[in-house]
Amino acid sequence: MRKQFFLFLIAFAFMISFYQGYQSIVKADSNQKVYVIPVEETVEKGLSQYIKRTISDAQDQKVDHIVLEIDTLGGAVDGAMEISDTIRSSKIPITAYINRRAISAGAYIALNANQIYMAPGSQMGSAAIITGDGNAADDKAQSLWLSEMKESAERNGRDPKYALAMADKDVDIPEYGAGKGDLLTLETKQAVKVGYAEGTATDITDLLTQLNLQDASVIKAEESLAEKIARFITNPVVVPILLSIGSLGLVVELYSPGFGVPGFMGISSLLLFFYGHLVAGLAGMESIILFILGVIFVIAELFVPGGILGIIGFVSIIGSLYIASGDFMHMTISLLISFAVAATASILLVKVFGKRMNIFKKLILRDSTNTKSGYVSHVSRHELLGGEGVALTTLRPSGTANINDERLDVVTEGGYITKGQKVKVVKVEGSRIVVREVIEN
Repeated sequence: MRKQFFLFLIAFAFMISFYQGYQSIVKADSNQKVYVIPVEETVEKGLSQYIKRTISDAQDQKVDHIVLEIDTLGGAVDGAMEISDTIRSSKIPITAYINRRAISAGAYIALNANQIYMAPGSQMGSAAIITGDGNAADDKAQSLWLSEMKESAERNGRDPKYALAMADKDVDIPEYGAGKGDLLTLETKQAVKVGYAEGTATDITDLLTQLNLQDASVIKAEESLAEKIARFITNPVVVPILLSIGSLGLVVELYSPGFGVPGFMGISSLLLFFYGHLVAGLAGMESIILFILGVIFVIAELFVPGGILGIIGFVSIIGSLYIASGDFMHMTISLLISFAVAATASILLVKVFGKRMNIFKKLILRDSTNTKSGYVSHVSRHELLGGEGVALTTLRPSGTANINDERLDVVTEGGYITKGQKVKVVKVEGSRIVVREVIEN
């Protein structure tokens, strides 16, 4: 009896341990975590830093899966490449969920994910590379981009010809509306058919069900306020606006005494530029230090004449902007725009609005040295007309004469008058006194 009871206890303990092990397995399964990262609006360096930070957070939290919820019309190539590098280096599986559009750089980002799902009616493609001024990039940049598109497709087992057709108009795929001269854009059904999407998902919940993660807890990444500001400021459209406001504010401040609203706007715009690029990971302290040194040199030029300090300061400020931007071409275009805006606005302020608006009275010098105000450029000696005197020096034709007991510089009508001869004033033209020899009978 005791033996049977002992065996019963062993069996019961085994069942308890098995049940606890089973419970731990179920608990582990139910504790799966999915990290959803929105990839929205313009692709730029700020977005790259945001995705880098959120994927790092996902790794720290030991999540099981990452979903990139993509809805973007594209943006900067360098930002997209940084994002792709971050995706490729992730140890956590990443699924791209195209919710509406993955155009241009968005398509490239999606191709680097381990798998792609698309919402009904979504699109991906049209990924030609263009410069900041809207023209086609040079051959070197085109070659690099096509290689990136091709490699991104091949690394996940996709036919690269469709990726190339998205970026190159010379690739002919007429059956999907991309004949020669057209870029390929795949709709959801087309993407599934050619293997560029694993399936269709109506929303994130549907997607997780298809990924067998329906019981997982979902963590949605949120942008911090600093990241939102950084993304806005590093937008290719916002940068030239900030620089234009900065240059215009400082130009206006130079024409007005003291430090007022224009100077505050100018300094604030430039500080915002550096703040956004610093948060986005583009600018380092070296660019800010170089900018501060440039400002110091420009101010020093006001007290130390010569021009050298001013030139050094100007070059330092421009150099700091290039270092902070990290994109030579885009910064060049932004600076040209800002200089043109500042020059045009300055002319308009002074020439057009300066006479009409009281706010510009400090910018324009309205006083004039006119006769009514008592200003004269020379003293007119009309009272000497007809006066007589003696040549104190030989006039040939200019010299000195004593007229009405006053020593004056005079000229003859062109002739030669010897010293001691009598002369008469026959003409006064401003400060020019013309004399003629008096011939006595």
